[in-house]
Amino acid sequence: MDLYNTLTRSVTTFTPVDGETVRIYSCGPTVYDHAHIGNLSAYIFADTLHRAVQLPGWKVEHAMNYTDVDDKTIRRSQELYPDDEPRQALHKLTDHYIELFLQDMASIGNDTADLTFVRATDTIEDMKELITRLYDGGFAYIADDGVYFSIDAYRRSGKTYGQLLELTNSNTSSERIQNDEYDKESVHDFALWKVQKGTEPAWDLQLGGKDLSGRPGWHIECSAMSRLVLGQPFDIHTGGIDLVFPHHENEIAQSTALEGDPLMAQFFMHNDHILIDGKKMSKSAHNFFTLEDIVTKGYDPLAFRLLVLQGHYRSPVNFTWENLEAAQNRLRNWQAAAALRWQAVDADLGDTEASYVGLIDSDVYSPMFIDLNTPQVLANISQRFTKFSENLVSQSVIDGFVEYLEVVDSLLGLNISSQSDINSEQKQLIQDRQQARLNKDWPRSDEIRDTLLAQGLAVRDTPHGSIWHRV
Repeated sequence: MDLYNTLTRSVTTFTPVDGETVRIYSCGPTVYDHAHIGNLSAYIFADTLHRAVQLPGWKVEHAMNYTDVDDKTIRRSQELYPDDEPRQALHKLTDHYIELFLQDMASIGNDTADLTFVRATDTIEDMKELITRLYDGGFAYIADDGVYFSIDAYRRSGKTYGQLLELTNSNTSSERIQNDEYDKESVHDFALWKVQKGTEPAWDLQLGGKDLSGRPGWHIECSAMSRLVLGQPFDIHTGGIDLVFPHHENEIAQSTALEGDPLMAQFFMHNDHILIDGKKMSKSAHNFFTLEDIVTKGYDPLAFRLLVLQGHYRSPVNFTWENLEAAQNRLRNWQAAAALRWQAVDADLGDTEASYVGLIDSDVYSPMFIDLNTPQVLANISQRFTKFSENLVSQSVIDGFVEYLEVVDSLLGLNISSQSDINSEQKQLIQDRQQARLNKDWPRSDEIRDTLLAQGLAVRDTPHGSIWHRV
């Protein structure tokens, strides 16, 4: 399988470190608010990668973090729960948004059953241990407001800061940065630990003979959590392109400073932005959308998933309501084709069981092995479904057709074949309509058609009988 590696800036052949199990770490949500559709596109990419790397027969261990302590979560928890103890307020806020996040993940077709979720607040001790080791090793220093990572010390140790991008004068500075929200992408010594301010939630830390009670910085959280669950080096680190710098670059530095091997993960993979009408999404521009906004307008969340998959993960995806409408229409067409699994015709249509095995390989597997080329996969499947719908499926090859559908669903997570067969009463209505047409009783035929439509079923007539699909 060939994948693009941000470390090498090239598409190269991927194989797991241990040859059998692919260990993936994905930067997860900061759980202080609803995830926006840009966040969700990153999780769709990570889910698709998880599905794809199983194609060669590899097992997968996949971890995703919850950032449940940082500037945003603290500020929001104190706004909403000012009378609660700080750590209690923090957990009350983040518990709520974790639940909403998992609901969104299910709605967009992401499979969370095989994901290991790790909360930052559950791994504070691991962060403190790593910070202590960095301090003792000369890669961290104590300042008035916390503990900072020394980029200069890291460079002097012979390692490269700037593995994921080229550092220039425009993104280099000697200033330290304490907050978790960067105003610009620029190199700074960054906070590993922040001394408590006011009524912020705090955990004990004794370092260098000083009481530094406080909480971790943003970057150290992912380093500690990924190492805890997956070890180091692991196989693939994923995230949105906006996390390349400084977040992932800083993760690499603090994760490898004490190691002989400068590798945190052998592959870093990043998905590009979601654009709104060709522009960057922002609340100030009033083009900031959540999944709830999509559902409120009557769209299927899986139509959004399909819209994301229609673009290559390394290219921007342009979200417009017109594009979402087109994706929803495409999804409905696929679902209509999938409904043929319940309507195989007893006739020789010229299709063979063996052909479906070849179709799975050529339509689906081959393009996915070339850097997850989902646009080509979708184009192939659409072309195939059009032919299925036009030519129908014979009873003799129904098993191969169902296997094709199951592969599509397993790889793309669109659940197109999840709809059940119609009931016996509806089947009888379709037969009655056919008889009415034979009798040229058009009023009765139209009446039955309208009855079926009211039940969410559309019917079209073919040389092999009436074919239904859900609407």
